[in-house]
Amino acid sequence: MTKNIRNIAIVAHVDHGKTTLVDQLLKQSGVFHQHQQVRERVMDSGDIEQERGITILSKNTAVHYKGTKINIIDTPGHADFGGEVERVLKMVSGVVLLVDAYEGPMPQTKFVLKQAFDLKLPVLVCMNKIDRPEARPSEVEAEILDLFIELGADDHALDFPFIYASAKNGYASMDPQDREGTMEPLFEAILKYIPGPEDKDDEPLALLISTIDYNDYVGRIGIGCISQGTIHANDQALIVNHQHPEKKEKVKITGIFEFEGLERVPAEVGTSGNIVAIAGIEDISIGDTITDLENPQAIAFNKISEPTISMTFRVNDSPFAGQEGKFVTSRQLRSRLFKELQTDVSLRMEDGDTTDSFKVSGRGELHLSVLIENMRREGYEFSVSKPKVLFKEVDGARFEPIELVTIDVGQEFVGSVIEKLGRRKGEMLSMSEPSGGYARLTFEIPARGLIGYRQEFMTDTKGSGILNSVFKDYEKYKGDIPTRKTGSIISYDTGVSSAYGLNNAQERGNLFIGPGKNVYEGMVVGESPKGIDLEVSVTKTKKQTNVRASGSDDALKLSPPVLMSLEQAIEFIEDDEMIEVTPTDFRIRKMILDTGSRYKASKRK
Repeated sequence: MTKNIRNIAIVAHVDHGKTTLVDQLLKQSGVFHQHQQVRERVMDSGDIEQERGITILSKNTAVHYKGTKINIIDTPGHADFGGEVERVLKMVSGVVLLVDAYEGPMPQTKFVLKQAFDLKLPVLVCMNKIDRPEARPSEVEAEILDLFIELGADDHALDFPFIYASAKNGYASMDPQDREGTMEPLFEAILKYIPGPEDKDDEPLALLISTIDYNDYVGRIGIGCISQGTIHANDQALIVNHQHPEKKEKVKITGIFEFEGLERVPAEVGTSGNIVAIAGIEDISIGDTITDLENPQAIAFNKISEPTISMTFRVNDSPFAGQEGKFVTSRQLRSRLFKELQTDVSLRMEDGDTTDSFKVSGRGELHLSVLIENMRREGYEFSVSKPKVLFKEVDGARFEPIELVTIDVGQEFVGSVIEKLGRRKGEMLSMSEPSGGYARLTFEIPARGLIGYRQEFMTDTKGSGILNSVFKDYEKYKGDIPTRKTGSIISYDTGVSSAYGLNNAQERGNLFIGPGKNVYEGMVVGESPKGIDLEVSVTKTKKQTNVRASGSDDALKLSPPVLMSLEQAIEFIEDDEMIEVTPTDFRIRKMILDTGSRYKASKRK
């Protein structure tokens, strides 16, 4: 007997339309009232998710269609949040693979599809954005089939339908030429091709925790699919862990919640095959199994890919320390990072070289920059170092992480991209014929080679290029890679920047600040094209005299400052620099602020 439940994850490369598709499934299944105003991408609940248009955390929702409950998990598409995708796939019995009808399969498409095949999950392919004028459904179909075969799909896995959809316009069809209707064909395909869970209510309880949430009222909440058995509020249960056989803890379940639309609703009982949230277990972790007291059994949990990049988080020690932040001590910083570890399986933290520093490792620059931005908005003040890749020692040899990079770029920029990546030890694997003026280049490159390149790439391609990367494997160290060619313009005094001081400094390069900004000795205020660090005074004011000359009192013409985002600043800094992060600002600075001490340190080096 199977139940009237379908547990599915919607997976795709970044920006192929997963969250927009979930919006339509929610609307057309009646979750929202007919005239209810709902913002776009309603599943992206975080501020950063809304601002950047990316999904960072996987989200659970549920809809009803023809008497069947469909539990849907909206997953991130960016490679830096791949850990989110890896673990939620343990909760579902099938995936809907979304592919852009123009871009076709991309690196993250391959990554998530491989994860689904490893777990032997049936895959339903939905080709989105079919309404794009440049859509090429027949070519993309062939590319998807090639990808299935490359990943070793068996005959059963290849027996899937193509569904053509426009999530933005709210229709799906089995025919690429059919451009109207509703999402009904997709709903029907989910019921037909994704199996329902077996009825195992009478067997001993086994519930694997795949996601952790936090609520100020009930504390930690564990989310997972009940593989077998039933669970009631106030039940006694046992927590075990497949990777930690010594863990055995008796607990009491204080609350059970099911997903209905965007809500978590209390339930008296959770039955097999359903995705539920469990409250009342203080130290519950991802990978734990809630199981029967009499017949304990731990469910195996797939190993999450290891981090490839690390940054040092450190207590802020600049002259402005403590002026803008609410949480500034090492104890507060440590506590906040530990809290993040509870819900982010891809993150690692260990003590740094000093008592007030911590080494934080993640999947990529975006992964860590989102954490930094969240902490900044919560009132934390701290400083962070340049990202460094994590090396491995294998049989005495040094191995480093390699990224698989796909670049879509205008034909006129191809030469520049190949040259720049070649210098960074990139090896070109393929180059497709240009279509629509764009060519697709595929490279293997050390993760080190991408640090600091993305900003240069956007400049080189005049903002039109698209660069995507996904972790491939560890390989032998590829040799030294040239670093940033430009130098830093550094303030050698403390005070308030003046138009007169900035006017003199801007002759040396591009400035990052305008007049009226607080600066301190050792703060980086600009970029020098000469490739060497320069000290300047940006606080200098013009001496007052009684003499007035023709034209000398004209307004100074200052170029607009280069305003960097946090990611751009992380890419810009060198090994001897840091970013001071506060709730109101972030400043680039030298690790050694005193000019004389910095000069002596560089001489010793």
